[in-house]
Amino acid sequence: MHFHPQPRPGTATPWDFPAPGRGVLPNGLTVLRCHRPGQQVVAVEVSLDAPLDAEPAGLDGVATIMARAFSEGTDKLSAEDFTAELERCGATLDAHADHPGVRLSLEVPASRLPKALGLLADALRAPAFPDNEIERLVLNRLDEIPHELANPARRAAMALSDTLFPADSRMSRPRQGTQETVERIDAASVRAFYEAHVRPATATAVVVGDLTGVDLDQALADTLGAWTGSPAEPRPVPPVSADDTGRVIIVDRPGAVQTQLLIGRTGADRHDSVWPAQVLGTYCLGGTLTSRLDKVLREEKGYTYGVRAFAQVLRSAPDGTGTAMLAVSGSVDTPNTGPALADLWTVLRTLAAEGLTDTERDVAVQNLVGVAPLKYETAAAVAGTLADQVEQHLADDFQARLYERLAETGTVEATAAVVAAFPADRLVTVLVGDAAEIAEPVKALGIGEVTVIPA
Repeated sequence: MHFHPQPRPGTATPWDFPAPGRGVLPNGLTVLRCHRPGQQVVAVEVSLDAPLDAEPAGLDGVATIMARAFSEGTDKLSAEDFTAELERCGATLDAHADHPGVRLSLEVPASRLPKALGLLADALRAPAFPDNEIERLVLNRLDEIPHELANPARRAAMALSDTLFPADSRMSRPRQGTQETVERIDAASVRAFYEAHVRPATATAVVVGDLTGVDLDQALADTLGAWTGSPAEPRPVPPVSADDTGRVIIVDRPGAVQTQLLIGRTGADRHDSVWPAQVLGTYCLGGTLTSRLDKVLREEKGYTYGVRAFAQVLRSAPDGTGTAMLAVSGSVDTPNTGPALADLWTVLRTLAAEGLTDTERDVAVQNLVGVAPLKYETAAAVAGTLADQVEQHLADDFQARLYERLAETGTVEATAAVVAAFPADRLVTVLVGDAAEIAEPVKALGIGEVTVIPA
């Protein structure tokens, strides 16, 4: 029998996060482009400077309704015709609103990019915002709210924001609005928000994919380059304040068989020099199945299917300041809520007293840096990260440099960063569960004053 020689692995190719080219169209629109050979599905991200704190008083959610309405027709096409034209291009168009602004995301085969860019440009240039479609979107949003309140994870996130931030801060209220505020939104308020905040001079488009054979300059000139609007001064970014006094909020769900945990505070965003060490330390604490929290709460005690620690940027400013949410989340069965929290605090105190090990640090670096080529194998992943950098006022090479800085970060630095991020005495704990069963065991832990609120 003849055997073919065993295949041998090739030489590993060095990988770097893709470097974009940057330019500005005559109408003031900033464009980042990134040629990715082989990525035949092109991703386009458009960031609009329409942040949630710009929503008029009493109209929380109007940015979300506007974002959803961009695909509901233009001055040329009805909502049905606009959707049909997108489908003929093989394209998808999504949009959402968050604290930094409104984001539109387009994916389309490279061969149909010019046509899809034209549809995107029309949606931005002259959205119809028809009364009946806005009314439908408002009703849809109102239907979503009871489901969000019934979801323990979403309810915990709402309660944490409401507790951490002052009442007059937009950060304290649900991103997509409440029933009271959404009910007030109509087509006129959506048009007014659009007119006040959407213009090319304060927008950025990111285009990523295989651009071979695509005259992108001409395609942009004919589409997004034809979008006109008035210039605008950069919006001031309001400072973010938060109260991380250690305390416990129980959102009462009588009869709940498990408790949703969300433990958090605010901290440094990606502008801060501590960010790489904070990412590394947080990963060691709760970023994977082999993290400290999972080893104790999942593997040793069997309290949960998994607990995660993370840092999520909320809002950054051009002056290099910003805020991130630092949090631990998961769920445990109701009878073990008290013991699980006790063990979680023991993990945090042990970490502060003894620090991370070199092995933990090395595994974390290997996982975070080694997985990057897989994480960014699609054009959409690259485009989304570049658009995040734009919204957070970061340099275009931030992500590329982050991996270098992660690899250079030592165990001592990572330990100091994660201990500072999650101090055992400065954490706000939100529990969504049966207060009658969990309140007394939690009070006995001494991790903060306990307050029970209705679901």
